[in-house]
Amino acid sequence: MARTAEVYIVNASDRTKAVRRIFRECISSKFRGVDVALKANFNSADPFPASTHIDTLRALAATILKEKPRHLTLAERSGMGSTKNVLRDCGVTALGEELGFDVVNLDTIPAEEWMIIDKPGLHWQQGFAIANIFAHADRVIQTCCLKTHKFGGIFTGALKNSVGLIARRVPGDPYDYMSELHQSPSQRLMIAEINKYYRTDLIVMDAAQVFLSGGPDKGEIGVPNVILASRDRIAIDAVGVALLRSYGSTPDVMHGAIFLQEQIARAVELGVGVKSATGIRLVPLDEHSGDVAAWIQKRFALEG
Repeated sequence: MARTAEVYIVNASDRTKAVRRIFRECISSKFRGVDVALKANFNSADPFPASTHIDTLRALAATILKEKPRHLTLAERSGMGSTKNVLRDCGVTALGEELGFDVVNLDTIPAEEWMIIDKPGLHWQQGFAIANIFAHADRVIQTCCLKTHKFGGIFTGALKNSVGLIARRVPGDPYDYMSELHQSPSQRLMIAEINKYYRTDLIVMDAAQVFLSGGPDKGEIGVPNVILASRDRIAIDAVGVALLRSYGSTPDVMHGAIFLQEQIARAVELGVGVKSATGIRLVPLDEHSGDVAAWIQKRFALEG
């Protein structure tokens, strides 16, 4: 039987209500007594949609904590600026103290807390290192933004957000994994490959606003006013690309079949998620989301 995945769509006007609705409809995993790792989007301290909106993060963390996990840990590595400063300036450090979850700066963890992934067939010259916080977690929740990416990624969603949970350098080793990534003609394939080596139990994509061009820090704004949710990274990224196309985006985003975008195509090869647009079931949860789902479905029919 072909793999299928649901992508839920909900009006983003009230992020707290939207996140609670998503958990009611989408989550089958249980959080009580387990270790939960949370990956947000804090590549820089620029405001949403460059970075995770603090209201979305608050709603996610509060909803998870209500389930009484053993630990909830948000871990992050920023690519544009000091991770410590980004987390402070975006209000993440203070929110962790307020709500009672751990905030980990991945730039400061020791070598033994990284897992080296160096498998045959990867486009990484020396493999890459993924934080054990994510590799070993009982549950992984990811919240990402939706935006174009002018530095070679083409677009940022769930697959690209995974770059922030791997190392730039592992302590004691001078090799710069991020320098390799950003200089490689295989960058988008390398992004997809990260996703083979950690699980996701839920992805929440905040598309209340998106970057239609520019990105990842600044760009032309579109306002879909929806939040998307899925357990499948390929499915939610394909829906994200279709949504960007519905508003008009960069030539690289607009060109060709959605499932031939290199990030998506390589993730399909690796078995990360659904194999085609026909495997995606859109689940709108309100009238506005129904309209958005119709736009997305039209794009899939023409360009999936």
